[in-house]
Amino acid sequence: MAENKENERKTYYITTPIYYPSGNMHIGHSYTTVAADAEARYRRLKGYDVMFLTGTDEHGQKIQRKAAEKGVTPKEYVDEIVANTKELWKLMNVSNDQFIRTTDDFHVKAVQKIFKKLYDQGDIYKSEYEGWYCTPCESFWTETQLVDGKCPDCGRPVERTREESYFFRLSKYQQRLIDFIESHPDFIQPVSRKNEMLNNFLRPGLEDLCVSRTSFDWGIPVTFDEKHVVYVWVDALSNYITALGYGSDDDSRFKKYWPAQVHLVGKEIVRFHTIIWPALLMALDLPLPEQVYGHGWLLIDGGKMSKSKGNVVDPRILCAKYGCDAIRYFLLREVPFGSDGVFTNEALIGRINADLANDLGNLVSRTVSMQLKYFGGVQSADKVFADADNEIRGLFKEIYDNVQVQMDALQFPTALVEIWRGVSRLNKFIDETAPWVLAKTADTVKADKDRLAGVMYTLLEGIRAISVLIEPFMPETPAKIREQLGIAERPELTAWETAAQWGVYPDGTEVKKGEALFPRIDPQKELEELEKINALAKEKAGGSDKANCGTKTAENGEASAQQEEEGANLITIDDFAKVQMKVACVESAERLEGSDKLLILKLDAGGEKRQVVSGIAKQYSPEEMIGKKVILITNLQSAVLRGVTSEGMILAATKGKKLVLLTVDGDIPAGAKIS
Repeated sequence: MAENKENERKTYYITTPIYYPSGNMHIGHSYTTVAADAEARYRRLKGYDVMFLTGTDEHGQKIQRKAAEKGVTPKEYVDEIVANTKELWKLMNVSNDQFIRTTDDFHVKAVQKIFKKLYDQGDIYKSEYEGWYCTPCESFWTETQLVDGKCPDCGRPVERTREESYFFRLSKYQQRLIDFIESHPDFIQPVSRKNEMLNNFLRPGLEDLCVSRTSFDWGIPVTFDEKHVVYVWVDALSNYITALGYGSDDDSRFKKYWPAQVHLVGKEIVRFHTIIWPALLMALDLPLPEQVYGHGWLLIDGGKMSKSKGNVVDPRILCAKYGCDAIRYFLLREVPFGSDGVFTNEALIGRINADLANDLGNLVSRTVSMQLKYFGGVQSADKVFADADNEIRGLFKEIYDNVQVQMDALQFPTALVEIWRGVSRLNKFIDETAPWVLAKTADTVKADKDRLAGVMYTLLEGIRAISVLIEPFMPETPAKIREQLGIAERPELTAWETAAQWGVYPDGTEVKKGEALFPRIDPQKELEELEKINALAKEKAGGSDKANCGTKTAENGEASAQQEEEGANLITIDDFAKVQMKVACVESAERLEGSDKLLILKLDAGGEKRQVVSGIAKQYSPEEMIGKKVILITNLQSAVLRGVTSEGMILAATKGKKLVLLTVDGDIPAGAKIS
């Protein structure tokens, strides 16, 4: 047992989802992979034997359809564009150890063995599937899981499907999954995702899962019934073990690295990774991964990035303009990991100017310039330290410890906040000690010269430590800093543990002036350029910033302003029919942190669970909301309010400052439609 624990300590297996091959990868695609890369780099610096896996998911109905539209085979289609994904990861300095394609021969063979094993032991059986299928998500849904008749994940139309299929006995593992999740509190993170899986899927009951298709043939054939292909999610999820050699003649890497420490995934696919995947592993009698972390989305223009909306941001353009490290820093610093975050050009430029150019870049530039001016660039061995130097020394040990705690918890933004405490303190230290004042008397007063040397040493040593701490996040910048510090060829001075050690920077080392790490950006000029790029992207997508505006005209062909004003709020019966309303019961309510107006309500609309953020906190306390039956608009587009998703709207009447909820009598059950 001790040997196994030691092995777990020395190895670290982290994965991202394998991505649908797209020729138009945007900054949102980079978010998960850059985060995983930062963790992988951190673990390597700590001495772990890391396996970092990513790749492409290349089977399924949607790919077969796209290939047919282009007049090529599915394999030709994916072969042509998989290179785009690899190029993007190279551009973003992603250090994955392996890139798997689900068309790889070894993966195909292993998935076929997995399917056959589950069939032979009775966990897979043949029947007929009839239900709803979302082709873009490659997901099966029951009637009750649909939201307004559409896919609950992507909101797009679903298709009624009926075909002979094989089924996996997912329901058999329902209680075992519940027990595992409840006894392993860190298995699903953040906690909100765990609660969602338990309350929305597991406790209401699992149905057996359709795991083969016959209506198309672009997939892995079932060896004993070749008119069937393996359901794409069984195919895709299995990559986490097939990449390690599971099901092959050499499974030594599987034995070495499995179970994974963490599957890092977007929140929209947590269900597959925390219900379907663990159930399959249980059926295979394999250990489950230690954690599935479902992070939020990177949003733009009020919604998730989408090529069809024309709101995508091309990381290639951003990296070319500002450098890869600046983009990685923004992604990992701006968004609380686990929550949704918003991408704006203003926020990006603000971070680059404030954090990178003004804080870090200016610190390095000022320090090197002063060392060159006051000591000819060479660090003196005759130096005197004061209380402020010792305080900074203690601060960096504290920062080092805190960064490790945050990185172990995958809290990348908080880790960067800690590092920038060090950056800010060193900048303040320059102002406090005023080296330029000490320099005036340094030639005549040895005590002042020695104190000046001590000040410069504290700055150089602090910058050296910072270059170590930022390495997981910004792979290129540390080398540039170390070049200016004169320690580029001294890796023993920049090992991870040296970030907590003071006195590592050698006396006699000569600094070298270099180019600015992050040149300051002219915000107005850059925003204008980026807006032009965004406008071009929207034009290509067929979108526009403005809605098409019609003009109501009078019979003589002239527009009547009075008719426009009077008729502006009139709707037809067809317009009214578009609004879908249900009775919903409030199951729980809590105040939104930081707001005195908003309540977060968890609603039950007849088995359909919704979360709504409502501005009623001044009129209704959370306690008095529980049990109320309210009127819920169910087909309102979701919105994000202060980082919390709101899925609909409840109705209220207002007069002046008075607000009263519209409710229904107790005899009307939750879920009843209002018409």
